[in-house]
Amino acid sequence: MQITTIFFDLDDTLYPSSAGLWKAIKERMNEYMREHLDISEEEIPVLREKYFMQYGTTMRGLQAHHNIDTDDFLAYVHDLPLTEYLTPDPLQREIIASLPTRNLIFTNADIFHAQRVLTVLKLADLFPSIVDVNAVAPYCKPMPESFAFVMQTAGESDPSHCVMIDDIARTTRAARQAGMFSILYGGVSANGDAHAHFTNWEELPEILESL
Repeated sequence: MQITTIFFDLDDTLYPSSAGLWKAIKERMNEYMREHLDISEEEIPVLREKYFMQYGTTMRGLQAHHNIDTDDFLAYVHDLPLTEYLTPDPLQREIIASLPTRNLIFTNADIFHAQRVLTVLKLADLFPSIVDVNAVAPYCKPMPESFAFVMQTAGESDPSHCVMIDDIARTTRAARQAGMFSILYGGVSANGDAHAHFTNWEELPEILESL
């Protein structure tokens, strides 16, 4: 296996979208925009989509146009009882622990949320490094600069030795364009946006062997 480093997305990747946590986080974003920024209910979905497409995340758009306090925003949207949404998966843990690679979290959330999620999922010891949205500021996935930064953090100079696993096709597509292998996780097929796709963690070792 020529792969030496794997970057794992966090939300809706290390747990399935059916858990409902990411949906709850998005609802908290809507609340923040309505209650803290006085944006109308009708305008919120339009702005969120616009900012997501233009800036990579809603938060980056809110920073650019509404001068939000980033730490305050992140603390608010992630203030949720994680144990009500997440359940550890022993098989997932066994598979990730067996990988002969350097494994990092690469997320558009912040490190505090990532640490809480990993703790609840009982995966924290398997990811010695977390590259979060603050670390790559002013960039974020899927911007090319963010992939350059995360590779530098991992001590990798050759993107062909790296894999990005993410649930969002535009992120896996961007990783592929950056020279990495990319694997799409979840309920949609790769459709050229990634080198491979899986929904069952048991499939991951075989996919990695085939890259």
